[in-house]
Order: sequence, then C-alpha cells, then structure tokens
Amino acid sequence: MLAGPARLVHRQAFGALVACAAMGHTRGFDVVIAGGGVIGSAVAYFLMAHPGFAGSLCVVERDPSYQSGATGRSAGSIRQQFSTPENIRMSRFGIAFLKGLGETLAVDGERPDVQLHEQGYLFLASEEGLPVLRANHAVQTAEGAPVALLERAGLAARFPWLNLDGIAAGGYGTADEGWFDPFSLLQAFRRKAIALGATYLADEVIGLGRQAGRVTAVELAEGGELACGWLVNATGIRARSLARMAGIEDLPVHPRKRQVFVFDCRQPLPGCPLTIDPSGLYFRPEGGGFICGISPGPGEPDPDCEDFEIDHALFEERLWPLLAARVPAFEAIKPTGAWAGHYDVNSFDANAILGPHPELANLLFANGFSGHGLQQSPAVGRALAEWIVDGGYVSLDLSRFSYTRIARGDRVVEKNVV
Repeated sequence: MLAGPARLVHRQAFGALVACAAMGHTRGFDVVIAGGGVIGSAVAYFLMAHPGFAGSLCVVERDPSYQSGATGRSAGSIRQQFSTPENIRMSRFGIAFLKGLGETLAVDGERPDVQLHEQGYLFLASEEGLPVLRANHAVQTAEGAPVALLERAGLAARFPWLNLDGIAAGGYGTADEGWFDPFSLLQAFRRKAIALGATYLADEVIGLGRQAGRVTAVELAEGGELACGWLVNATGIRARSLARMAGIEDLPVHPRKRQVFVFDCRQPLPGCPLTIDPSGLYFRPEGGGFICGISPGPGEPDPDCEDFEIDHALFEERLWPLLAARVPAFEAIKPTGAWAGHYDVNSFDANAILGPHPELANLLFANGFSGHGLQQSPAVGRALAEWIVDGGYVSLDLSRFSYTRIARGDRVVEKNVV
C-alpha cells in the first residue's frame, strides 16, 4: 500500500481519472504516455514493474513500425564520459541495466539480447582542449566511472593506428562503455511492459483537455479521447507540439537531423573504440565495417528538420578528409551506406527536461535528450515511475533537469555532446 506523499499523489491522479470519466470520456487510464519509443517504453516498463503501482497505463504511439522514430535510427551507444554528474549517474545505472537486461526483461523464458559491445569511448583532446578533458575526467572518476586519462605515449601504445598530430591526450573508457542494438532495447522494454499489463495504442495525440490545473484527457487522431490521471510527454522531436497543446509555448526542444555514414576499411584497427576527434568527428566499428558522423559545431547551421534525406557531399568533402587525417588506414575506404535520424535537441542547454510542469502537476516531461535518450532511457524510466508512484525521485535525484530551470535561466551545460 502507498503511504504519505505517494498515496496523496496517486489518489490525486486517480481522482482526476474518475472525474474525466464522469464527464463522458469513453476510455480512461491512470497514466497515458504519448510516444512509445525507447523513452516512453522505458517509462511504461518501470511503472508497470513498480511494486507500488496497481493502475492502468496506455502508450500512444503514432508509428508502431518505429521506422521513422529516433530509437531505431540511433547509433546505439552508451558512455560514462559526461561532464555533468547526473548524466554520469544515469549512465552508471544504464550500463548495469543493460548487462542484466536478459533476465530483467525476459518474457515467457525468452531473454532479449541487445548485443552489447564494451569497446569503450575515446575522447581525443588538443592542447587547447586539454583543461576541459582533465576537468571532465576528474568529475567522471569521482563518480566511479572507469575512465583512463592517456597522454600521447599511452595513446600511441594502445592505439598504434591513430595519427596523433594535434592531440595532447585522450579520455578512454576502459569498461562500461560501448554500443548495442537500439531497436532490440526498445522492443524488450515494449514487450515486457505489455506482458505486465500495459496497453499500446497505434494512434497520435492531437489535442489535450485541461481543467483546474491538470491535463484531463488526450484527443486522438483516429477519433475519441482517453481520460488520464497522468500524461507523460515522450514524443521525441514532437515534444514542443504536444506541449503547445497544453498551452506551454516555451519548451525549447527542436528536431535536428543527424546523418550516419557506413564505410569499409581493408586494414583492421585492433581495439578500436568509439572515437571522438577534436573536430567533432566520431567513428566506431560496426559489423565488419565502420560508421561515422559529426554534429554541427558552435555557430554552424543546425536548422529544425524532419526529413531523412542524405547529404553525401558531407561525407565526401568533410568527413572523409577528417577520417584520413586521424587514421591513415582510412585514406583507402569504401562508402557502403548511410542513414539519417533526428535528435530532440534542447536548445537551452542540451540536457534532458524531466519531471512535472509547475502549473500542470500531472504533465511530466521526458524530452530534449539531445542525442543521449537511448542510453539514459533506463534511468529516466525508473525516475518518472518513481515520481508517479512515490511522489518524487527515490533512486537518483534528477531534479536538476526540471522544467523550472528554463524559466530561471539556470543552464546545466553538458560539455561532452557528440
């Protein structure tokens, strides 16, 4: 049985649901999650698995094939090398969850496998960037992250295939970093949530009902409404649109396109981690080849965009020369493919926006991950489940990422955005 603040919060949510049902809504749920990608499905799983939750839950997902969503188009990586302690703590939980996922998310004896490859991240720094690298390393080690700070000699010994021109040092994750299959994680969360009683609805939220400082119902594109006690905004790049349905005009979340290019290289690179060059270029192994990409740097154009078109000139004219300059073996490579996806970029400070709106207490944000959503999904799912059931964060305090920081102008700047 819930006690104290948790019982009060749960009663308020259920009371709102009953009131909505009395107003004529044909269906209702204690919790409605708008968006069934990895974030929405993680919230659904952790809520359904919470021993204090005995309510009903519906996930509304506009694209049940997940072909256009950010999750399946992600590069699928997890790291500990952030500059913000809360981000590191989320990743510490995330990697532990991934390692135990086969048992935790098993359904009917079938254990999911997200094909986790712990080959590390390598953040390379120029002499100019060395103070930031050292400062970040101090934060990471203080949080218990296994990150080694390698000077040039250490880098040359461990990664002899690297050209170290212009490089002063590198931060290398010796464990708990790497990459995995993002679609498998999404499907594992989704399947387990359904097995625990969650409802998934192939539809789209196109409107919201409000009354007395609460969201009372969601309007669906296919017709009808769902009454709700809680609403979780997990709509990714469409988060701003859903917020505006609630009368919130200042959610700083924007759809930004990111392109990933695939190429083959004849020469092997032993022990190659996901490597981030000072230019912003990243590359890592993928199957028998490699993938690479780059995000716009400070002052470079990064317009809102929802298309999936590939700019092949970006690879030919910019990325290939950067690749060849950092790894001589990459001078002779063969492009084999490319895809595009989207970041839900928080233009305020590139960190997640989590938790309730100050004027709509039953509207919870899970938005603006700026490329970190996949790896942070386990921690976010657990955190919002705790907020709904327990009345606040229990396992990990993520209040620093609250919506209210935006109104205060209190930026939580993450220095390691890839």
